Amino acid sequence: MRALSEVRQALPSSRAGLAAGDRLPSLFELPVRVYYEDTDAGGIVYYANWLRFFERARTDWLRLLGAAHTAVGREHGIAFVVRELAVDYRRPAHLDDELIIDVRLLEARGASWLLWQSARRRGETEALVVAAVRIAAIRRDDGRPAGIPRWLQQSLDAQQRHNAQAAHATQAQAAASDASGAGTPAP
Repeated sequence: MRALSEVRQALPSSRAGLAAGDRLPSLFELPVRVYYEDTDAGGIVYYANWLRFFERARTDWLRLLGAAHTAVGREHGIAFVVRELAVDYRRPAHLDDELIIDVRLLEARGASWLLWQSARRRGETEALVVAAVRIAAIRRDDGRPAGIPRWLQQSLDAQQRHNAQAAHATQAQAAASDASGAGTPAP
């Protein structure tokens, strides 16, 4: 299992460049508008509110997969909790900004999965905030680790295969571009 510390090392990447997680296809996008209640005294999104935005996106992504928190708790006796979190606050967002919160799956196995989440302004590609989030499945009755339900694991596996195919296609495009001399300055 990939350690969150390995992913954390990618977080402080150059603002001009994209970290590995930024290159994965988005599995889910949640539009969010910044309201006055989301900002601090300086007029920018309060740092803890980014975590609320990310939580909402994860919750809606799970609901889309058929794994709504209440249903999974009732039917399987498990809950999904944040086990580890690493956040890089790159640029601020302001009152009335329209944001897109992305969810990307890096890894899923056993009782946990690792997500890459980012927030950007609508219509822009540069991330304002990125986070690596390890989610753990626990038994609701005693808080001990629980396996991810088989049907959900199969869905997460399919998304990981999709990510691998997309990453391979991106690498092939970059290699073809390099081979054709695209991006090479003229002498």
